[in-house]
Amino acid sequence: MNVRRHLIPTAAVTALGLAALTACSSDSADAGNTDKFDVVASFYPMQFLAEQIGGDHVNVTTLTEPGQEPHDLELSTKQTAELQEADAVLYLKSLQPAVDEAVAQAGAKTKIDAASLTELEDHGSVEHDHGHEGEEHAEEPSEEEEHALDPHVWLDPVKYAEVAKGVGAAFEKADPDHAADYKKNTDALVAKLNDLDTRIADGLRSTTTKVFFTNHASFGYFAERYGLTQEAISGLDPESEPSPARIKELQEEAKADGVTTVFYETLVSDKTAKTLAKDAGLKTDVLDPLEGITDKSEGDDYFQVMESNLGALKTALGAK
Repeated sequence: MNVRRHLIPTAAVTALGLAALTACSSDSADAGNTDKFDVVASFYPMQFLAEQIGGDHVNVTTLTEPGQEPHDLELSTKQTAELQEADAVLYLKSLQPAVDEAVAQAGAKTKIDAASLTELEDHGSVEHDHGHEGEEHAEEPSEEEEHALDPHVWLDPVKYAEVAKGVGAAFEKADPDHAADYKKNTDALVAKLNDLDTRIADGLRSTTTKVFFTNHASFGYFAERYGLTQEAISGLDPESEPSPARIKELQEEAKADGVTTVFYETLVSDKTAKTLAKDAGLKTDVLDPLEGITDKSEGDDYFQVMESNLGALKTALGAK
């Protein structure tokens, strides 16, 4: 399947003229009215799993449009209805509050929470970890900010593989007629994720620096897996604004740790990242958190984007 059609919203199929979408979706693109196993996925990483594992047996629709920042998703009446009619809903609890609320009320036969299929960790609040020394009006982070669990598990191929196994098992149980194929597809996907893990580990094993700057704190699991240190301009919320003290701290850290690059991402404004880079004399590059696919990434899938991320990090960190 071609990922360039994966995140096309149901209402936009005709307008965009993507006839190829019918391979995985009915002409009306209704989530629960096909003769296949109908799955509604909340955003791209969940949809990729559903399509890779489900193969020809599934009809997958998505709730998040191309280019839309998934954290900000608000559901339409049509999307809420799709959740009611679907055979299965695949989502990641805590990433999209609107989806969490709708899924809780939905009548879908099978509800698969990816967050329950692996262990989430608290990677801390950026502002809380580093403080605001010398800032007169610094606000203490809320308890929710301090203890929020990081949902970005798909950026760690090992954790993503754990989620894939759980999704595969759920598909097997919900659609037993095709259980053998789901098991086969899951095993193949897990093998590819294990290979990716090996390539990333090898590629980043020996680098000049272990510190990288990101727009928001989405690469916590990735950094932990590969022995790196992520320093995010903002916290887990990509729309939060960093304090002046945080910017100053990053400028000082860039000098101390040999940081060369400030990474920004595809779905969030790059203004702050580019300003920081300019003021600190650093380069900028894209590190894609894969929260969605945009027009610019048309034709790419999870593995291609992760390989691109690896290449960007190898350059920025001075891989040997």
